[in-house]
Amino acid sequence: MTPPRRRGQARPRRQRGDSLVGERFEVEVTAFAHGGAGVARVAERGGRVVFVRHALPGERVVVEITEGSAGDRFWRGDAIEVLTPSPDRVPAPCPVAGPGGCGGCDLQHVALPRQRALKAEVVTEQLERLAGTRRPVVVEAVPGDDEGLRWRTRVRFATTPEGERGMRRHRSHEVVPIDDCLIAREDAREPGGPSVRETVTVGSTEASFTVAGDGFWQVHPGAPSALVAAVLEALRPAAGERLLDLYAGVGLFARFVGEQLGAAGAVTAVEGDATAASHAAANLAGLSAPVEVVTGGVGTVLADRAADPVDLVVLDPPREGARRPVVEQVVARRPRAVAYVACDPAALARDVATFAELGYDLAGLRAFDLFPMTHHVECVATLLPRQ
Repeated sequence: MTPPRRRGQARPRRQRGDSLVGERFEVEVTAFAHGGAGVARVAERGGRVVFVRHALPGERVVVEITEGSAGDRFWRGDAIEVLTPSPDRVPAPCPVAGPGGCGGCDLQHVALPRQRALKAEVVTEQLERLAGTRRPVVVEAVPGDDEGLRWRTRVRFATTPEGERGMRRHRSHEVVPIDDCLIAREDAREPGGPSVRETVTVGSTEASFTVAGDGFWQVHPGAPSALVAAVLEALRPAAGERLLDLYAGVGLFARFVGEQLGAAGAVTAVEGDATAASHAAANLAGLSAPVEVVTGGVGTVLADRAADPVDLVVLDPPREGARRPVVEQVVARRPRAVAYVACDPAALARDVATFAELGYDLAGLRAFDLFPMTHHVECVATLLPRQ
């Protein structure tokens, strides 16, 4: 019996021919891919695609293959030598951020403005390829980091066999010892322990939230306020409207949107994690609008309940996106506006395509650099019914 994969472990790839691991090739990087690697072709191997970490478009590098065999459609590798550097290349501030080092930061070798430009290109490319829509994107900085460093409020460290604190290599369980993670705040804590209180201020409104010690909360200190402001901008809530908050977590978006709905409005929050849902009920208790917190999987809850009309929907799904069954249930309720918070551009693009098929178009998009020094980017999309 094949043992189950542990979370974060790369899925084993069936070897197709001789292994190429350790082979080195000189390549030119021509593009940047979703996932944080450059794209190159190995001329002496028939133009085989190789995804090259630690490289930038326009650079000529020596790539060492880290995954791949002769019959694979593509390979993965590290740029172990830069022959022609990009003008956007900078020395990585962390000594273990390069090839063979920590797998967490994949863009420390890139100047911060270029990091954001690359992320914007990825969002644009995913929307065009998967949703058939082209939209210029600007990835916005948010307050709370020091030139891309010292922003992460929670960090989970691994331990080496010798008992040292460290981080895992890319797509590996091997642990690299680390004395100081440069993207972590000095007061960063490891997940776990008792519940904590988080305070968020948006405009003149301040709200506090109880969050489980191991529960989900944005790790960039500027993220909650930036995302809430973008959601409010997307929805433009008015008194008396009805909100459906899906994947509601501890009620961050429901709290701030609900503040503007008043006693004549209504808030329904759906969350699959029982602890988070319990915290959401407490965090939303002070709203003047009537509040219902439903515990259960979003798709199941929506399918089991009558598709009564709502005015506003917030979607903040996990990395795989909302997917068609949930999008269909949202559209069945005919909201006047949907705010979709996405941590994966490809999943967002696939769901945008489904919304478009069902009569809702992408009317606005903002992107935020909530994970500097990595390829990750957060988006808030506005979806409106087609006129």
